[in-house]
Amino acid sequence: MSRAAAGYLSTRWRFLLAQFVKRIWFRASLFSFGAIAIALFGTLLPSVYHLPLEIELAAGSVNSILTILASSMLAVTTFSLSIMVSAYAAAANNSTPRATSLLIEDSVASNTLATFVGSFLFSIVGIVGLSAQLYGREGRLLLFFSTLVVLFLVTAALLRWIEQLTRFGRVADTIRRVEQAASRAAGHWARQPRLGAMPAPESYPEEAVSLYREAGGYVRHVDMEALDGLARQVETSVHVLMMPGDFVSPDTALALVETEPDSHVRHEMERCFSIGPDRSYNQDPTFGLVVLSEIASRALSPAVNDPGTAIQVLGAGVRVFQNYCDGLDEERQAMFESVTAPDMPYGEMLEDFFGPIARDGAGLLEVQTRLQRCLEMIALANRTHFGEPAKRLAAIALKRALEKLDSPLEEARLKRSFGWELPDPVTGRREGDGEGGQR
Repeated sequence: MSRAAAGYLSTRWRFLLAQFVKRIWFRASLFSFGAIAIALFGTLLPSVYHLPLEIELAAGSVNSILTILASSMLAVTTFSLSIMVSAYAAAANNSTPRATSLLIEDSVASNTLATFVGSFLFSIVGIVGLSAQLYGREGRLLLFFSTLVVLFLVTAALLRWIEQLTRFGRVADTIRRVEQAASRAAGHWARQPRLGAMPAPESYPEEAVSLYREAGGYVRHVDMEALDGLARQVETSVHVLMMPGDFVSPDTALALVETEPDSHVRHEMERCFSIGPDRSYNQDPTFGLVVLSEIASRALSPAVNDPGTAIQVLGAGVRVFQNYCDGLDEERQAMFESVTAPDMPYGEMLEDFFGPIARDGAGLLEVQTRLQRCLEMIALANRTHFGEPAKRLAAIALKRALEKLDSPLEEARLKRSFGWELPDPVTGRREGDGEGGQR
């Protein structure tokens, strides 16, 4: 299993740890503790190691550098925080609040902030140690060379941060981040559908026992590996009913167990479902499509009136579906034979993404023609799963648009864009094609 796939099918504890590590303060704390430890170690160095070289450094030679570093890092850190907060607010106002989590998890921003805060604390501890004359000859040398390393790290982080600021929080940057998250989840789902579980049966045993969680909200993560292990332990089968992205309440059955497990096993099975107030991109491919659609709807609102952004979102959505279709072509095999789960409804995937755009952009010819073209491309990518749903959604979008358009010329042009047909699977020709099979 690849590293990316392992993250997709991660255990519950690994999922929670990943969410914890992505928080901004985590990396800043690690860098800060490391910087303080190095600065304090310099005070203990003479007692554990004696430098054979006769190199002397005056305390003031290091103190002046640390003073400059401390004063500048405090200002730069405050400035960087204000920029990040402004970027989060801009992303929420110009795109959608559901996309801000991807900006918060940005590694460049987190590493930059960690470098600045850690450098500031390193400088403060070093200045205090020098002022109290805690450093000997070896300690001042260690502090000096450590300061050079910190200066290099600060310079590298500052250069990366400057380059990042040119696009951080912009609408195009937000679309790119959401597309990457959605494409990654869609590709994983296509290559390992149902999170590696077996297909759900047509009916469930009447004596099956339901599993519940006390919390209500969205299913964020399902630990299929743990469920399969528990099912094998008690020699039963688990039928998952609620998948990541589903909204549940404490009275919603999350899964069915064919035989009654003991209280401990049942509690562990229920803990395999992580519930939270917000959806997660990791195991939920439709969430990224919904967020992309929200960005397009915001752009198509009368207050913004930006059809170009909606067209850009349509292109991003097509690439997500294309990655999903590419994964469907690969050979797939269920990993957890004691667990079943429902399949992804292909028609709902298209409706979640194209439905709001077709509704909010019904009166814009350029959006509707691009929407028809995108549906055709997705249908061609995988006619088995998306051919019929795409054609049906294209007809609905056409009907809605014809009710909004008031120009006969625009209506005729839109009807021509709707007139696409899937090619014959044998000859590769469409109805009405010439001998060469070209449109």
